[in-house]
Amino acid sequence: MKALVLTEYNHLEIQDVPEPQPAPDEVLVSVKACGICGSDVHGMDGSTGRRRPPIIMGHEAAGVTVEAGAEVQGWTAGDRVTFDSTIYCRKCRFCAAGQINLCDNRRVLGVSCDEYRRHGAFAGLVAVPQHILYRLPNELSFHRAATVEPLSIAAHAIHRTRLCLGDAAVVVGAGMIGMLAVQVLRAAGCGRIYAVDLDPARLALARKLGADETFQAGVADVPAEVLQRTAGRGADVAIEAVGLSPTVQTAVACLRKGGQLTLIGNFAPKVELPLQAVVTRELTLSGSCASRGEYPACLDMLARGVVDVDSLTSAVAPLDDGPAWFARLYGGKEGLMKVILEP
Repeated sequence: MKALVLTEYNHLEIQDVPEPQPAPDEVLVSVKACGICGSDVHGMDGSTGRRRPPIIMGHEAAGVTVEAGAEVQGWTAGDRVTFDSTIYCRKCRFCAAGQINLCDNRRVLGVSCDEYRRHGAFAGLVAVPQHILYRLPNELSFHRAATVEPLSIAAHAIHRTRLCLGDAAVVVGAGMIGMLAVQVLRAAGCGRIYAVDLDPARLALARKLGADETFQAGVADVPAEVLQRTAGRGADVAIEAVGLSPTVQTAVACLRKGGQLTLIGNFAPKVELPLQAVVTRELTLSGSCASRGEYPACLDMLARGVVDVDSLTSAVAPLDDGPAWFARLYGGKEGLMKVILEP
């Protein structure tokens, strides 16, 4: 089968590779659409240590089942599906508690690291365990379904944030996850939503997708603007979707006393935290990793048009064009959001 293979750091090739053989509890899926994740783009240069060549990356996908293992039940050839990016064991204490994203034996599709190598979905076929499969609503296209994984990440972060109807929220970082967080916050009943980013074009898009107001970092005094619009009180919640010291500090400075900060971004392994502000203002900080159980709700939101992902899709291209699109995304100069490849 055809696959997009990271053969060495910063070098992708279209290759003919053997078809995966499903294990007894796995289903073989013909991939119809697979989105390029920022973690793939950032990781292909070796900086994260989680995309070690050779590896077929890709974990944001949708397709059609073609073959089922001997132990599989409830799935037959021709089912339209998507799947979680996380393969969890269902046996450890975290899985038993429903915290599947924290599974002690967690594996991620399209990742190659010290512990494991698991080929992903930038290929004609991918084999996945039946317990991470989700059936697609009839009205949901493969392209839109391929965005459910990033949407679930945003939804999980909002799920971990204690929201009250009418809360004021700040989203720092208007990339893919930040844009989705804006929309989920709107659907969850937030009163006012403020988005922050360096890029004016992304801020304009954030307003289209539900942000009431936007502020350009480095130009506006963002905390002062938020304080002014909240009668000097500060925002109730902040979602940080970048993962750098300045953006985390901005999110903290925007919050009211007793406010909540949910951290999704992890661009840098370490950040400087304004500890005194966190302690004396009794802020609540929560990390948010991947998702756990949000897929059905996210698929429903996509099918009903509650969340607009078409506006976030920069291009749909054949898998053969994958190396060029990865290079453009890695360059980071075009303001691209989601690129979806079709194997």
